[in-house]
Amino acid sequence: MPLTAELAERLRLPQYPRSAAYDPDWALANLMGPNALWLTEALASVMDLRPGMRVLDLGCGKALSSIFLAREFDVQVWATDLWISANENWGRIQAAGVADRVFPIHAEAHNLPFAKGFFDAAVSLDAYHYFGTADLYIATYAQLVKPGGQLGIVVPGLRAEFLGDVPAHLAPHWDWEFATFHSPEWWSRHWARTGQVTVEHADVVPDGWREWALWLEVCRDAGYHYSPSDLALLEADAGEHFAFSRILARRPLP
Repeated sequence: MPLTAELAERLRLPQYPRSAAYDPDWALANLMGPNALWLTEALASVMDLRPGMRVLDLGCGKALSSIFLAREFDVQVWATDLWISANENWGRIQAAGVADRVFPIHAEAHNLPFAKGFFDAAVSLDAYHYFGTADLYIATYAQLVKPGGQLGIVVPGLRAEFLGDVPAHLAPHWDWEFATFHSPEWWSRHWARTGQVTVEHADVVPDGWREWALWLEVCRDAGYHYSPSDLALLEADAGEHFAFSRILARRPLP
């Protein structure tokens, strides 16, 4: 059922004016984790996206990020995901009126069907940590972007790496898979040491943890699927450690 006016208003955040123009029921009906529109707008705010660019959206989920990029920046987007079929995403893309600019691809991150240097930019929202913590994966990601092109990610992370065990207040809520959560500094070193890219921006999304908690609360209050354990983690931490890491890099020119 449609959101109440009060719940819909809670999802219109001044820091995301582009996202606020989208139907919140559409975003909730197609949710896969955090609010994809907010994360995409947060990354786009530190990128230089221009009309006509070719953009790889790696791990696009239900293609909301791809649709957003096409509508807001008039770029062409290859919406690539393993978990969601190209057929399913194609239906959403057509319904959103961007079939001329968003192209669904079903592929695994280690077997991408694209030519080297094909893209002007590549983005990955709430996905790169599932495959990109491997020491050499950045070369797979970067080679698809032309020299001088941009590569950006926003992923669940930490303000700073833990210097030992998980803090006691987080231990009851911590899943072993959260070992992929890293700080902006960690990601910056992880990418830069290979020489494949030059990191230009590395920070946490301001208030990202609070926005994630708000999203989960609205999902719960509106009767949509949400993770109570994720909400409990965020409430226990209250922004002390958890954050969204935002990284932007560029392929060096020859």
